[in-house]
Amino acid sequence: MTSKASLPSSSVQTVDVAILGAGFGGLCAAIKLREAGNDNFVILEKGSDVGGTWNFNSYPGAACDVQSHMYSFSFEGNPDWSKRFASRGEIKAYIDRVTDKHDLRRFTRFGQEVTEARFDEATARWTLRTTAGDTIVARYFLLASGPLHVVSKPAIKGLEKFQGKVMHSAEWDHGYDIKDKTVVSIGTGASAIQYCPEIAPQVKQLYVFQRTPAWVVPRDDRAYLGIEKKAFALFPLLRKLHRARFYWSNEARLLGAFNPQVARVLEAVSKLLMRIQVKDPAIRAKLTPDYTIGCKRVLISNKWFPMFNRENVELVTEGIREVREHSIVTQEGVERPADCIVLGTGFVVDPRLYMKGFPVIGLGGRDLRQDWKDASEAYLGTTVTGYPNMFQLVGPNTGLGHNSIIFMIEAQVNYFMDCLKIAAKKQADYLDVKPEVQHEYNANIQRDLQGTVWTSGCSSWYQQADGKNTALWPYTTVKFWMDTRKAKPDDYVFGIASEKLTSREDEVATA
Repeated sequence: MTSKASLPSSSVQTVDVAILGAGFGGLCAAIKLREAGNDNFVILEKGSDVGGTWNFNSYPGAACDVQSHMYSFSFEGNPDWSKRFASRGEIKAYIDRVTDKHDLRRFTRFGQEVTEARFDEATARWTLRTTAGDTIVARYFLLASGPLHVVSKPAIKGLEKFQGKVMHSAEWDHGYDIKDKTVVSIGTGASAIQYCPEIAPQVKQLYVFQRTPAWVVPRDDRAYLGIEKKAFALFPLLRKLHRARFYWSNEARLLGAFNPQVARVLEAVSKLLMRIQVKDPAIRAKLTPDYTIGCKRVLISNKWFPMFNRENVELVTEGIREVREHSIVTQEGVERPADCIVLGTGFVVDPRLYMKGFPVIGLGGRDLRQDWKDASEAYLGTTVTGYPNMFQLVGPNTGLGHNSIIFMIEAQVNYFMDCLKIAAKKQADYLDVKPEVQHEYNANIQRDLQGTVWTSGCSSWYQQADGKNTALWPYTTVKFWMDTRKAKPDDYVFGIASEKLTSREDEVATA
């Protein structure tokens, strides 16, 4: 590993580590590399700023469903969170502060979307190419793009002919004045449940198109008092204990995934909330799911149900037949006028799909898209057999339905750093997870997912079209931390490059 390698101005750059993405994952990896004395890395970010999903998603009401003190780095605590669940703006400000504190912008190249990544076994280097026409040669390739960056847009007949405004929630046009407009919102997921109550008081009419109702539980939110924030700043241990309380209470949510009795209690809470907050019993019936709570993502809101008491809000559960120039028509033939259509339809979260058009070529010319054509699999959601020196954050089966993904990211980055140490100790040019290790690991995960709430019969973004769940981690995060605390050399094959780089490249990459 090296230190103090400055970013060259040429279109070819040789580094020790190439990081894809400047969200929480990429920034965490960069910080840990710097702490280890390695400044020879580059962050490739397709956007114009750091923050990942918190840079792109700026729709009204955008906020986090995980408590602020948990949705932040354990090593960069923030005593000044204004409330228990932070808004998008506050999270983005936190990311900016951390980025500037660790001087990460000078390592980041914005507007650089990777179009190809190819491993050369002879030199044991990854070659990355970008839309800007640049080439990056790296010993290690870290995919930190995450699953929430490719928007999912439904194929609706006639949508391209609509003469009004169409925007996805992740591409919100703040220059468009939504006031007094007739707005159609398609989708009732985690984004729609936040922006719909925010825009409802502003618009003339809001039609909420729902395909499947979601289980919604109350948001236990409140503002932090000034004296609390001062105490957190003066006594960091208090802040850490506060964070620990959230961590363990979140872990307890996992009980509902394995215990039907706990799930029924949570369902009763959601139904009670609905009964209190929604006046019309017919609307309550439409908002009540017919599947076990947790099978799909459980949503958190205090504003969603009361919104349906407004005279200018209509819940539409009929399917969409077509979109016309100034309206939207349901399967029953009912036509509703529209000035604006908001697509609250989420993201493409299946790695097989969101990496489409982005070839990742490993040993022997194997293509990750082909290897993952039936199912995306990795070892610890981090390394993939046949793709040496490639690591992924928030990879297959590392998503959570109960706690903070930041915890998982930190565990994976720790594992990544440990793998680099092991390779250096063995004087190996690359390491590749053994296929039998990866296979056994994934077989165990799929076995243990059976009988959980996630396989109880509903269709969700957790699953592929064939029903296989390649998104969620079906255990406690404590187990994941234990599994990634130390990398096991016996899980990997270590290799030596048959060709050496030029003296200058070798100096830059290995000094």
